[in-house]
Amino acid sequence: MRLPPDDRTSRSIIRDTALRLFADYGADGVTVRQIAAAARVSPALVIRHFGSKEGLREEVDSHLVRTIEAILKVLTERRSPAPDNLQSVVEAVVTHLPSDSPIPRYISRLLLDRSRAARALFHRFFEIGQATVNELLKAGLAAPGPDPEVRAAFLMANDLAVLLLREHLTELLRVDPLSAAGMKRWAGEVLAIYSAGLGAGSAVPVRKTEKQKVLKRPSTQRATKGGKQK
Repeated sequence: MRLPPDDRTSRSIIRDTALRLFADYGADGVTVRQIAAAARVSPALVIRHFGSKEGLREEVDSHLVRTIEAILKVLTERRSPAPDNLQSVVEAVVTHLPSDSPIPRYISRLLLDRSRAARALFHRFFEIGQATVNELLKAGLAAPGPDPEVRAAFLMANDLAVLLLREHLTELLRVDPLSAAGMKRWAGEVLAIYSAGLGAGSAVPVRKTEKQKVLKRPSTQRATKGGKQK
């Protein structure tokens, strides 16, 4: 197969085509022949490059993990503890990908799998979640809680749920929660709940020192043990 000089290699074209098809139909729902047809190459060339469909799937998974790692590296290097600069893992991934990228859809499929790539990606997301919690602690925007590991896992699970339930949430809220408009709407509410609970009325978290000042303010009415006011 002859490609234009400015085009990519046939190997990368096959890999990216397989990624898109896997994201739409699942790896088990796509054949080598279908991948070859979509990539405009012969099935023999697919086998020549990857050995089998399983070999192609491993290459797709490795490419995905490398891509996410690169994005997460940028996230950790540029992250600031200021409330306006904090991003969830899902937000960071979507923000750094083209709007038509199949990667978010494929991640949602992969996370429900038990493959080596799925486990590696899940553990990496958890590590980033722990780092996020630590930054919130340093900034006075969160408390460690009795079990910091569970707290980090809880935040990660809520974050990834948006990716897994993206289509349902889009239909329900009439906006894609991972679009620019959707993230603005979603993130503001989530930050308010995380910072002050379901009673929160503002998306801006109150710093620990400010909370302490509020608690120390004298009250004109203080209840006694007997229920009387003084």
